[in-house]
Amino acid sequence: MLFRWDWLRPVLTAPVVPTLGPVHPHALTVDLFEATLVAAATERHFLPYDKDRRWSTEKQEVVLAEDVVHHPDHTLIPTLLTRGRGAVKVFAYGHRGDILDQAAELAVKLSTVHRASSARIVRPLGPETPHPRGVRIQLQDFTARPCPASVGPVRQLEDWPAHIRGTFTTFAQTVAADGFVFLDRQMKAKGCGPVLAAVLEGRVIGAIGPMEIRPDPTGVAQLMPQYFAVHPEARGQGIGRHLWRAAMHWGKTHGVAYQLLQTEVGGASDHLCVAEGLTTLGFMFTGWV
Repeated sequence: MLFRWDWLRPVLTAPVVPTLGPVHPHALTVDLFEATLVAAATERHFLPYDKDRRWSTEKQEVVLAEDVVHHPDHTLIPTLLTRGRGAVKVFAYGHRGDILDQAAELAVKLSTVHRASSARIVRPLGPETPHPRGVRIQLQDFTARPCPASVGPVRQLEDWPAHIRGTFTTFAQTVAADGFVFLDRQMKAKGCGPVLAAVLEGRVIGAIGPMEIRPDPTGVAQLMPQYFAVHPEARGQGIGRHLWRAAMHWGKTHGVAYQLLQTEVGGASDHLCVAEGLTTLGFMFTGWV
């Protein structure tokens, strides 16, 4: 199936591509959408610029190409997550009033067909959306602004003394909900890009990483998403801002063009990124059906 760009482009209120997530507006092309269909035809095939390939050897979400609904005023693109008990997501692009009802109907139908345990709707929304919910998509443009070094107690984890590095696992367990137990395992098992750590009183109390650069679909260098957390006992002291600025300085000095971030609307990271002047590209609202 081939997408018609004159049908699809007008309903892309936010730069979100199924199975890939947010992309830079300069990479948002019909070829990118069609590439997800090609990848789906090859079992568990990763596209070269897929951020998920950092952590796995097999792609665990594919577009259900035969079930795509593509019309002049709306497009529904369903995907299947094969991990665990399975999940169907339908990405709903369009302005018509019944778009969510149509997406929900398709999601329920396909979850039954594929015996998936859950069905969801993903609704990309524009940056002008009033009272948004869900996830904010933010852009840090390293070419447009300075990123001075942080003056806080932040270094690459490997640059701290061994007895301090040894506290990282305890920190990771404390902020497990932010994904740091997984990151700790990855660091020990196969290594990854550097992690920046904030230290007070001889122990890690905050971290952001891994710091990794990969080309986007157009070949432009982007800083990949990081795990980011501060120990509950150390919050409210500006540690998160020091970590954030250290990470942005790292990206700037390593020649990165930009970074895309996803922050929960109203959360601490969301407030930080907005305060730091990042550009809102849109929102993603996910609803269960």
